Amino acid sequence: MVIASATPTHVDLLTRAVRAGKAVLCEKPIDLDLARVDRCWVEIAALNPTVMVGFNRRFDPSFREVHDRIAAGDIGRLEQLIIVSRDPAPAPREYLATSGGLFRDMTIHDFDLARFFLGEVVEVYATGANVVADYIAELGDIDSAVVVLRGADGALCHITNSRHSVFGYDQRLEAFGSAGMLSVGNQHLTSVRLSNATQTEAAPEYLNFFLDRYTPAYRAELDHLITAMEQGSQPSPGFADGREALALADAALESLRTGQTVRLRPAVS
Repeated sequence: MVIASATPTHVDLLTRAVRAGKAVLCEKPIDLDLARVDRCWVEIAALNPTVMVGFNRRFDPSFREVHDRIAAGDIGRLEQLIIVSRDPAPAPREYLATSGGLFRDMTIHDFDLARFFLGEVVEVYATGANVVADYIAELGDIDSAVVVLRGADGALCHITNSRHSVFGYDQRLEAFGSAGMLSVGNQHLTSVRLSNATQTEAAPEYLNFFLDRYTPAYRAELDHLITAMEQGSQPSPGFADGREALALADAALESLRTGQTVRLRPAVS
């Protein structure tokens, strides 16, 4: 069962699906309230549920290759990770009013991607601003953010977010290690480049938005769930990954509010 409805419905639908014996792919976030997420797990854990959370970026071919090549030792020990994620335009007021805010709605993808590379995160520092749209500030949210994470082994991650990018959907990643660097650039409609008397290497626009940029990732995500169902294994990212990404979003909100680095407790397995 795929749950892609409004966030406030996720916990109820997920619980019903598990009770009915269904494998579940639930879109992020599981809920906006961490306590409600924990209560949901208490309710379904004994049923040995098959639950996957929709962090599709783990399945992007380029990001996945970087992850696998780090694991293979291509750049030595990972020391720094940079994630850039900027939307082409802010979502409507009506959507943002119930989205849970930038960190729970947008950055949560980057929090999960950071965990995919760094493993356990032990520190979060976040700062934000309102420089894009007045109505976002009126909703009590920010539209731009910079977040710094520290992994348990000391590796650092820098996340940059914005609700607005005039040149299109900006999705980049850089992994820097003791023996080299791996990077992922933005993707274009085609690979054609124009060079003439007034410009060089002029390229078509970037892929427009998430459905264009991450279509292969969505397909791979579903394939992974189906394979897990066939083999009787647990899919990844699972419920615990959804819970930990939300915990990072909450920590970022606390850091934004206090101006202090937030230290996290070890993840509950």
